[in-house]
Amino acid sequence: MLRTISAALLTLLAVATPAVERVNHAGRLLPALPTVTTPLLFNDSTGAADAVLAAMQIFPVDNAWNEDISARPLLGNSSAMTTRVANDLTSDGLRCFFEMNFVLVPDNQPLVAIAFLDYPDESDPSPYPIPSNWPIETWPRETGAQTLAQWQESAVAGDRHGIIVRPGNGGLFETWQTRRVGTAWQASNGAYFNLASNALRTADWTSADAAGLAMFPALVRYDEVQRGVVEHALRLIVKRTRSAYIYPASHKASSLTDADLPAMGQRFRLKSSFAIPTTWTAESQAVAVALKRYGAIVADNGSFFSVSVTPDDRWPSGCFNNLTGLVPDNFEVIASTGASEGPRSASRPVADAGGDQVLAAGLFSTALGGSVTGTATSIAWSAYPGNPGTVTFGNAAAPGSTATFSAPGAYTLLLSAGNPAYWTSYDAVSITVSAAGANPAPVLDGAAPSGALQGAAATTVTLSGSAFMAGSTVTWSGQADLSPSSWTSTSLTVLIPASYLSTAGSAQVRVVNPGPGGGPSAPSTFTVSASGSGGGGGGSSSGGGGGGCGAASGLAALLTLVLGLYGRLDRR
Repeated sequence: MLRTISAALLTLLAVATPAVERVNHAGRLLPALPTVTTPLLFNDSTGAADAVLAAMQIFPVDNAWNEDISARPLLGNSSAMTTRVANDLTSDGLRCFFEMNFVLVPDNQPLVAIAFLDYPDESDPSPYPIPSNWPIETWPRETGAQTLAQWQESAVAGDRHGIIVRPGNGGLFETWQTRRVGTAWQASNGAYFNLASNALRTADWTSADAAGLAMFPALVRYDEVQRGVVEHALRLIVKRTRSAYIYPASHKASSLTDADLPAMGQRFRLKSSFAIPTTWTAESQAVAVALKRYGAIVADNGSFFSVSVTPDDRWPSGCFNNLTGLVPDNFEVIASTGASEGPRSASRPVADAGGDQVLAAGLFSTALGGSVTGTATSIAWSAYPGNPGTVTFGNAAAPGSTATFSAPGAYTLLLSAGNPAYWTSYDAVSITVSAAGANPAPVLDGAAPSGALQGAAATTVTLSGSAFMAGSTVTWSGQADLSPSSWTSTSLTVLIPASYLSTAGSAQVRVVNPGPGGGPSAPSTFTVSASGSGGGGGGSSSGGGGGGCGAASGLAALLTLVLGLYGRLDRR
């Protein structure tokens, strides 16, 4: 039932809300997320999996894995801790091990039973959306000539992690010591994570990783290195940890109490003073930059000082060898943030670039509708790469700056608001500069609310659609035209006077763009119902049927129903 309601809700939201630019935690504009229709292996040679990964926001923008810690203060015993890590090693250079892989599956991937043999009490219950091509750790790069099917059944010991990602609905499933026995699957334990949430495992619960962390967001992946940047913290292994865990970990795996040993969840950062050689491979440089900006989080005990890389057979031979030159002394341990600190603090700055705009023909300048909340020490507008011309800002440090464009076309502008104590927040806006000649005709999709009772007071109505612009007006059959109180290219807000609502009936509402070109949209019906008739709804645009409750009240009711059911139904 929840799946049906969720689908209806998403359909309604797609109609009722304007499209917005998706900007990730690093300020990168995300393309539309491709729909996964068949299981895609991480090393898919067609690049289909890479395209999905490039469009994903993996965990929320303020998640610990996505946190820029380059300005965080040091832990008081940072030097002693890195020394202790170094003293535990026989080979002290950083290793990049080809370990965890993954598969991307559709939202409707059939669920398959899997038995959890060792930690069922700390596992999220079966079934999981397991495809037949589920890859197991180290395949194919470290498994010789074995086929995937052979490696799934292999009795070779090891961690044998398995990872399944459902990009469409944000589901992440991870297992440890995974094996297929005939047609049946088994593992030591299994964990589920919601990629749209910062929720942690239950306190003291493990996951497929010893620290109770997710592994997928920490892997160095082929697609991101090809873009030249790794946009997250890495998974770090040290030989010994102490009997403690800190945010975002949920589990410890030691009985040692030495305070100079790292806890699970401890974050190491490559020192800013380390000069990354330009002679290093592009892959090694990308990892080193990530270690400076995002660091690496202690996730397990092992025999090496190492980070985890996907065992992708597309990696060039030796591409990470430069990183063995990094030793623990090149790192420092930061004072980590907690669940309500850093980017998750209530005081964090948040940038809002405002609504998209379509400028009238011949207009090459506009006032931007940006705003910033929270505590920002730096604010900046910038032009996102790939625009059709240059952009000049009146005051790039002002959220409400003007912007002047050198040529017609669609521009993307980025607003950032930063504070080293918290994070840098990003948002984007699209500004379309019309070519000389004719303005576009507006498209009116509907109004919310779409009706009112006879005799009602002045009512604020939001019109949704596209190609709205500065100078757009709203016509009401038999009444004077109205000027919007606010506008974006996809939304107009207008105050309907009480006098327009004094007589029962149906009014035809249109949006009119100014000339040259421009003109009226198709009409949308606004219904004024006689007092006592239970009106206030039923309006519709000419493109679809009306009736029932208005869009706003229908959406509110649907949201209430979904929220009421959500907590009582299985997350899968």
